[in-house]
Amino acid sequence: MRLSRKFQKLFSVDAAESLWEHVCRWTHPVSSRRILATIDRAELEKLRERYPYRPNARKINAYEDAAYWIDVNVRRVQDLWLDRSAPLHILDLGSGAGYFLYVCQLFGHKGLGFDTDEEPFFRGATQFFGVRRIIGRIKPQTPLPDLGKKFGLVTGHRVCFHRITRTENGEWVEWTPADWEFFINDIRKRFLKPEGRLLLEFNPRSDGSSFFTKELRAFFLSQGARIFRWKALLAADPNQRPRFKQTW
Repeated sequence: MRLSRKFQKLFSVDAAESLWEHVCRWTHPVSSRRILATIDRAELEKLRERYPYRPNARKINAYEDAAYWIDVNVRRVQDLWLDRSAPLHILDLGSGAGYFLYVCQLFGHKGLGFDTDEEPFFRGATQFFGVRRIIGRIKPQTPLPDLGKKFGLVTGHRVCFHRITRTENGEWVEWTPADWEFFINDIRKRFLKPEGRLLLEFNPRSDGSSFFTKELRAFFLSQGARIFRWKALLAADPNQRPRFKQTW
């Protein structure tokens, strides 16, 4: 039984898509080492000393580990073809320490982060990386604040703003499809240019079986999303099929 599951995983759609991602990165290589060399890592470590972990903070993220996070975000940039596209205005929701927008800026893009101000290290890191950030919180059925412009790309990596609270047994109470519809419509109408894209990248679910519930997957597909492993990519126009490769 276990062997059968291993073969299913080996020849699954996810495995094929993962292989395709690797092939695309290999044909358009980007040196994480060269990007890492642009960062004063000693100064970044001093930031962690200045802004230690908050009580009960998840140290697993270790955002001062520049080598790890540059590698992660170089892959994100490659998968969105940002290493070979014309300059974009990018809005990153939940921008965290700012690594993604920092890498994007090295490829000529202009970025704006949007996040809460609960983590002091993020405040120092975004200043360190020269990443502009707007302070705010994403809430269900609530429009985002006016940012004064539209963007060619809106991203949300490892999104958790849709998780409202935990139940007594540790399960998350999450947004309903109606909440997601409000959010997506708000992004499409007010923040995306006509050719723009919205990328949402999800964390694995607590049971480890998937990144999407059946209901959530069905909803995103009804919105014209292209679901690619843990990512949902949507076009500004719900009637258009979005592509990771952007044409200009």
